[in-house]
Amino acid sequence: MLPEIVRAAASNFNDKTAIECENNISLSYKDLDRISDEVSGALLKRGLIEGSIVLLSLPTSIEYLIIYIAASKIGVVTAGVNPRLKALERRAICEITEPDLVITTLDLSDGIPTDISVEIIEITENRERLLIDLRSDSFQPRKLEENPDRAVCVCFTSGSTGIPKGALFTNKELFAIQKMDTEGVWGTGGHLVPSTAFAHVGSMTKLPWQLSKGLTLHVLDRWKAEKVLELVEKHRISAIAGVSAQIALLLKVDNLENYDLNCVKAVVAGGGPSPPALVVRAKNSFNAPYSIRYSSTESGGIGLATSLEASLEESLYTIGKPRLGVQAKILGEDGDLVNTGEIGELFLKTPSSMNSYWRDPENTKKFLVDGWLKTEDLARVGEDGLFRLAGRTNEMFIRGGYNVYPQEVESVLSTHPKIEQMVLIPKTHPVLGQVGVAFVVPSQSGENLTLEDLVEFGKDKLANYKLPEEVSIVDELPLKNGFKIDRSFLKNLTQQENN
Repeated sequence: MLPEIVRAAASNFNDKTAIECENNISLSYKDLDRISDEVSGALLKRGLIEGSIVLLSLPTSIEYLIIYIAASKIGVVTAGVNPRLKALERRAICEITEPDLVITTLDLSDGIPTDISVEIIEITENRERLLIDLRSDSFQPRKLEENPDRAVCVCFTSGSTGIPKGALFTNKELFAIQKMDTEGVWGTGGHLVPSTAFAHVGSMTKLPWQLSKGLTLHVLDRWKAEKVLELVEKHRISAIAGVSAQIALLLKVDNLENYDLNCVKAVVAGGGPSPPALVVRAKNSFNAPYSIRYSSTESGGIGLATSLEASLEESLYTIGKPRLGVQAKILGEDGDLVNTGEIGELFLKTPSSMNSYWRDPENTKKFLVDGWLKTEDLARVGEDGLFRLAGRTNEMFIRGGYNVYPQEVESVLSTHPKIEQMVLIPKTHPVLGQVGVAFVVPSQSGENLTLEDLVEFGKDKLANYKLPEEVSIVDELPLKNGFKIDRSFLKNLTQQENN
């Protein structure tokens, strides 16, 4: 599926720029097709065949995209390692993947087992030397037979609940994602700044539709708010996209008001909910509607969304409704549908959902149930059909015998005018079992916000047992790879205080 799109894009868009890098290297659609053919030849010479797997431990770079496309042209499966991971994490992914070949740079090779075949490449700033040692025009890839079930890529989860799992996507899922994101219509151009590392599901499963739209992808070595705003201004990009933490970083850029951003027609925040205060600030600052997109690695980056024409209630406190082609349901612990308004676990059914976990039948069986994806997210749906998250199944804690769902509490308390961001983290208590600690980033530096302020603000909206027992004021919340809040780090902090 990806090879066909690359070849068709080369024909349709020819000399139009497909990829432009921060180091000024750029490739046209025609050159992207040609060079990826040559890299396919080099992979064949190294013994890779249809069904082999190559693991890319590379920076977010043009080299990554070329090798991914090249591998797909000969039926080789590509898996990626987030470049922010450390040696031990890299080793764990190698052991899960069991690759036939690892392609890496010297800087990102630590942790790779010595018994695995490894190819070290250089990231160049010279277009003529682009993958110079990994190109061969003597081995041209033959056209693969059509096979919707052919494996294409493996995208690893963030590992927030333990060892990361690899979500496998085949031609069938990539085709569904391309159709759902573009309605199957080929585009005529535009510009896009990818907001995730290329090993992320937001890039690997989305590349086919991005190329079919004829977009120019602006590749940053690392995501930087100032650079993103410069590119939006220069190329008149109409949609700003990222996770909520990235949107917050854009709003913190000095002299934001001096950028000419009247081209922006929408702000799209993926991954999960956004703090209500952030939604309001972004709407005002960019003078554009704000859409929250809920999805996961396993769902192929597609799930629920709030409408760009959403009411204040929908845009601030919900994750919207299932996107076209997606079904959602909420089940209780007994496996039955819960009543409207009750909290249970969210399940999704979407053609974009992963095929399976890579070489992990046990977890595949656990998380794919009769075509439904078990998300491990707690949610409830209202009479209005809008879904509201309440946290992760492993984040819920019990205070004095009552269940407390952190995101339900956060959605209320984070609307306090003195709060920019907050999370609720459980802490062990000798009498009540567990209580909540609110980690708060004030809207103004040095803002004095007390526990009494929070309790007073929330007491008419939340039951007393849901309110925090402590408040900790912080300058910023810790982030994991992918710009998600690191709740595990904060939970460890509260445990250390108990010791």
